Amino acid sequence: MISSLPCVIFAGGKSSRMGEDKALLPFGAHATLSEYQLHKLSKIFSHVFISCKNSNKFDFDASYIEDTVTKSYAPTAAFLAIFEQLQCERFFAISVDAPFIGETIIQKLIKEDKEEFDATIAKSPNGIEPLCGIYHKSLYPYFQKMQENNEHRLTQLLLQRNTHFISFDEQEAFLNLNRPNDYKEALQLLKS
Repeated sequence: MISSLPCVIFAGGKSSRMGEDKALLPFGAHATLSEYQLHKLSKIFSHVFISCKNSNKFDFDASYIEDTVTKSYAPTAAFLAIFEQLQCERFFAISVDAPFIGETIIQKLIKEDKEEFDATIAKSPNGIEPLCGIYHKSLYPYFQKMQENNEHRLTQLLLQRNTHFISFDEQEAFLNLNRPNDYKEALQLLKS
């Protein structure tokens, strides 16, 4: 079943540990990791958006949400831009660099989410996964405050609010492509 919940792929990070923009790395049958994620997530969600600093870096058609307000690469400003542009009560957030988070994990998070929560977030064997879950509009004022105070720790915010954490045992599913070695490992996993 395709979810009507908007899905936003976070692809506006600095990629400093990777040494190049990971959103643009080739992945699978796709020219970029961003296209791979867009293609995969479009089978789960009816509306998929890409959050970024500047959509000019992409050479494919998609619905982009640009955070042009700040110089910061922290996701705080992206969250504000998303809530302002989408005017939605909640949305599903996922990082561009987590290509193995699949439909089973996503559907469980959607199923477990309730109106009274501020967020429903995945917890992997590595800990809290702030960019895999559902964020509610009730967090908007807190993101504003974080932006004003130059505070950008999502995990801190989630621990202070009414967050529903869902634990998953799958380690591989939550592999983040942060460094060149992670990217190599992901390409190997993709082959197998």
